[in-house]
Amino acid sequence: MNMAQTVQEIMSDPVTCPAATPVMDAARLMRDQDIGDVVVEENGTVRGIVTDRDIVVRVVAEGEDPQSCQLLDVCSSDVVTVPPDASLESAAGIMRERAIRRLVVADGDRPVGVISLGDLAIERDSRSALADISAAPGND
Repeated sequence: MNMAQTVQEIMSDPVTCPAATPVMDAARLMRDQDIGDVVVEENGTVRGIVTDRDIVVRVVAEGEDPQSCQLLDVCSSDVVTVPPDASLESAAGIMRERAIRRLVVADGDRPVGVISLGDLAIERDSRSALADISAAPGND
């Protein structure tokens, strides 16, 4: 079995939302699609990424109204992107260096995928604890 070499081979399709989307709508989308992040975009360009944890820490814990708060207000705007042909080794290095769990895969500024730490774990060592956890179905 050939191991993947580039992020394009293991990335997930990005779920995107416009920057002005209410946080509540993004949270429902995450729930309905069983995902932990959405890529925030404006005019087809990556503006940031927001995770379920961002919503908890930056909205709920701060007492903000998730109905009126917009994604652009709470997303990580210093989003790190890699091109689809980036090697898995370089993606892992960026994640390690920047202490991040997800990378947006972009063709120029246009989001084309997302790669997570769990995706790398599954690809590189399918027997690892992180791979087992990442491959398991979500909690309902």
